[in-house]
Amino acid sequence: MKMMIVLVNDRDATEVISALIEREFRVTRIASSGGFLRRGNSTLIIGIEEEKIDAALEVIRASCQEPERESQRRATIFVLDVADFKQL
Repeated sequence: MKMMIVLVNDRDATEVISALIEREFRVTRIASSGGFLRRGNSTLIIGIEEEKIDAALEVIRASCQEPERESQRRATIFVLDVADFKQL
């Protein structure tokens, strides 16, 4: 099991979440801010099986708009190992 932490611009978050849910990925959204200008971001947390990571990355890539400036990115993605998880 892996956990993806995806930081996206607020303007892209709804589209990314909708596309992920349509492909049956579970997503949790957390509002956040960051960067020099403190622009709004959304942090998405996705619990995912390792073999589905590439599919999720493709959905995210296709759902994000091109950045406004060359120094910006469409998304920043961390993929972490999950040793154990519980659902109650």
